[in-house]
Amino acid sequence: MAIIANTVLSYSIIGNREDLSDVIYNISPTETPGQAAFGKEKCEATFHEWQTDILAAAAANAQLQGDDVSFATPAYTTRVGNRTQIVRKDVITSGTTDQINKAGRKSEMVYQLAKKAKELRRDIEFVLFSNQVPTTGNSTTAQLMRPMLSWFATNIQGGVGAANGSTTTARTDGTQRTFTESLLQTGMQTAWVNGGTPDLALTGPKQRIVLSSFTGFGSGGATKFDKTEDMKVYGTVGVYMSDFGEISFKASRFVRGAATIADREVFILTTDLWGIATLRPMQTVDLAKTGDAEKAMIINEITLVSRNETGSALIADLL
Repeated sequence: MAIIANTVLSYSIIGNREDLSDVIYNISPTETPGQAAFGKEKCEATFHEWQTDILAAAAANAQLQGDDVSFATPAYTTRVGNRTQIVRKDVITSGTTDQINKAGRKSEMVYQLAKKAKELRRDIEFVLFSNQVPTTGNSTTAQLMRPMLSWFATNIQGGVGAANGSTTTARTDGTQRTFTESLLQTGMQTAWVNGGTPDLALTGPKQRIVLSSFTGFGSGGATKFDKTEDMKVYGTVGVYMSDFGEISFKASRFVRGAATIADREVFILTTDLWGIATLRPMQTVDLAKTGDAEKAMIINEITLVSRNETGSALIADLL
């Protein structure tokens, strides 16, 4: 039908009010499974130290009656440590910005600080599972903690050409290969044999799918089934009762390569053997006002504690 001549249309009138929703939609993920799983402790210096120890290997032990004692060479503790790393986010807003009427928030500074706090937690998770080079730091170089990758020295399944990290070096990547069920089982076994009780397998999204595709899990079998009563088909493995205890499988968006779905590592962790030590808790600091602007920062100083890496395992260099 034709529009009658001189009909007033919304396209032409002056004074239409905007229709802007008062909700801001942000789907950026904020889950940090590593930080959620690890224990928390305090530290009092920029180099946080602790000690590790092991018992002598079990051996045959039979003694003569009335025999005198000969003393074995004592085994001493090992002293290790990690440097704290300062992480920070900052915000500056003009005086006008907080006075104007805004959709979705009243105070721009408050909104930005809440957003930055979430970003900071994501940054911390990224650092924990990164492959950065541990750095002492000086007046021109920020100190960098030793990340989880470079702590592993005992139970590692890496590709050809790989080399362990250290207190001063990052881990050297090896030739990539496919993640297999055999690699998973070996990792769980070696961690258990060396004293751990693995309870968390942390992967990126790609290896999480591969993990759920495993059908054997030794003689037990991983069964995928449907529950007719709720019309659901279960095609994943979330918790597995292994020969060495119960272990949960979780995907992380912040392990290396996860952002491009090309994650390289699977961490088989005894979580109570890892911790996060805090020198300065996450806090908001108002900065000195200069000019017509408000300034603030969120700052945190922490380090990763590897209480004994022999109780966990690393499957590295995966395709």
